[in-house]
Amino acid sequence: MPYVRTFSDKVFLFIKGLAMGTANKVPGVSGGIVAFVAGFYEELIYSLQKFNRKAIMLLFKGRFKSLYQYVNGRFLLLVFAGSTVSYFSVSRVLDYFLRNFELFVWSTFFGMILGSIYYIAKDFKDWCRANIIAIIIGIGIGISISLMNPAKENDNLWFVFFCGIIGVSGMTLPGLSGSFILILLGNYVLLMVDSVNQLYKTIIDIFSWNFEFIHDEMRMRYMKIIASFTAGSVFGLVSTSHVIGFLLKRWHQIVTAVIIGFIGGSLGIVWPWKKEIYKTLDGQIILDSGGDKIIQNYSRYFPDVSDPKTWSAIGFIIFGIAILLALEWYGNKNKT
Repeated sequence: MPYVRTFSDKVFLFIKGLAMGTANKVPGVSGGIVAFVAGFYEELIYSLQKFNRKAIMLLFKGRFKSLYQYVNGRFLLLVFAGSTVSYFSVSRVLDYFLRNFELFVWSTFFGMILGSIYYIAKDFKDWCRANIIAIIIGIGIGISISLMNPAKENDNLWFVFFCGIIGVSGMTLPGLSGSFILILLGNYVLLMVDSVNQLYKTIIDIFSWNFEFIHDEMRMRYMKIIASFTAGSVFGLVSTSHVIGFLLKRWHQIVTAVIIGFIGGSLGIVWPWKKEIYKTLDGQIILDSGGDKIIQNYSRYFPDVSDPKTWSAIGFIIFGIAILLALEWYGNKNKT
């Protein structure tokens, strides 16, 4: 298994973690795509697989150094440190751009996903009947998910735990957006906006030695929700990695074919030209804790070619494709 050797490797792996964490927060974009294209997807899966019976034995025996080496700790620490930091830094910047330049942000993501399909498919040589069927199945699943209607918000802790298992799937399944799944489950705003904002405030309070929040019933409710969601995410990461690792080892080409189809089918989720359908109650638009309108779904349309913004958006699609080509060039350069 490859491991980080130089300081620059560590820095770039941390940055890749930032990108993966940011992608996971955006509905329609999969952090797994970042891992796949950036070249550390299989290492991520096989490292997570190391959290098994042997790892538990090493933990209880107090052999922490052996445990750290066994689970490829340095790699996982850098990736997840980057992902965690992104939730309180890069993703907040991304939120700003989504508010003010939404069309161009979605266009860039659309281009990046187009580029990722090329990146994955260009080395796929086994176009047999089984793999073609697998691609079609992947496309069908991706399209079906994009057309589903969202459920209502549910803050039951067991359901939140389940959301953690499902939501983290975007890190292990390229093309499956964990954030979009949370929208379908009705809990995206609760878990990725409101709870994250409350956690951010709590961290600031702790570093300011202000512990009055423990008497705040609403804040503590959100902390329980975050804890349940985190526990579900950890369980989901480890369990799904074992399943995917098993599938990759035995049916690598078919799994890759499904991923190609799945990413292609999910393009509809990040289609740049769409209008928000807001969540309403008795005809009134519902707002989140920050006063923002809660998006329930999207209505997609074809762009007006006479609008200058359309051509600017197409330019950003090309820019998104160029980012993936640049990543490919960088990866090839490092191999030589």
